[in-house]
Amino acid sequence: MNDLSSVPTPEDAPQRQRKPDWIRVKAPTSKGYGETRQLMRDLKLNTVCEEAACPNIGECWTKKHATVMILGDTCTRACAFCNVKTGMPGRVDPMEPQNVAELALKTGLEHIVITSVDRDDLPDGGASQFVKVIEALRAATPSTTIEILTPDFRNKMERAVEAIVMARPDVYNHNLETVPRLYPTIRPGARYYASLRLLEEVKRHDPSIFTKSGVMLGLGEERLEVHQVMDDMRCADIDFLTMGQYLRPTPKHAEVKEFVTPQAFKAYGAIARAKGFLQVASSPLTRSSYHAGADFAEMKAARDAKLAKAAALAGAGA
Repeated sequence: MNDLSSVPTPEDAPQRQRKPDWIRVKAPTSKGYGETRQLMRDLKLNTVCEEAACPNIGECWTKKHATVMILGDTCTRACAFCNVKTGMPGRVDPMEPQNVAELALKTGLEHIVITSVDRDDLPDGGASQFVKVIEALRAATPSTTIEILTPDFRNKMERAVEAIVMARPDVYNHNLETVPRLYPTIRPGARYYASLRLLEEVKRHDPSIFTKSGVMLGLGEERLEVHQVMDDMRCADIDFLTMGQYLRPTPKHAEVKEFVTPQAFKAYGAIARAKGFLQVASSPLTRSSYHAGADFAEMKAARDAKLAKAAALAGAGA
């Protein structure tokens, strides 16, 4: 006789959380979205927009803005928040740098964002591919500003950062993702202070490169923990902070503990600006590369104004 008590019922199935109105977005249907998608296929390029199921993909791709994900579509880590597939990656595509440059040319990008999966299997963690992509972009479209979003290059950080900084991206981004207390469950393959040190190393090698980092909210962090992360970032001289709502990609991923309200994001943003960041993006739909080009222009203007003010004060005191 079968024991029916062990048979799962509909009540046992994981329930999909209902999203609040402020983070619902329309499904992408525009002509521009379709054209961007086809161009990525033609150039054999991966995007974090698709792989990470970004909610802003419809808006960004309509404008032909996409964040290219180099070094394949398979990550050697398995973070609890990320929808990118995990496993043993394939070989590095030698044509990838030229294909990224061709994308920038064909779309007329003024600002491009390049990220990657973690490649712990590679001797340099994939740093040399970032360098090749930057060099290809500089050769093909020198007016395009370049923002990179790198992994932590675990156990290879110093040499990786030095090589990439020498290629001179305009913005070096590396996300802390969450507060230190949650790292063992949310980002188990990484270390909070190692990520902070990476961004400090960028500034040590070249203070003129803008540094950027981001955190997700809604994973169970406390308000004062978020404030402490801001302080840690400022101690590392990070210029730009992004804060956005964590959204659960699948029932297998970490659950959303809280849907943070737009008002709370606005308050966090005000605190961050008071702490001295040159640029802050804080809203439920904010992601690392969302409106990256416009934000870069504002950040550059803010630093120019800050330097001009300092020079004027120095001149007045002379």
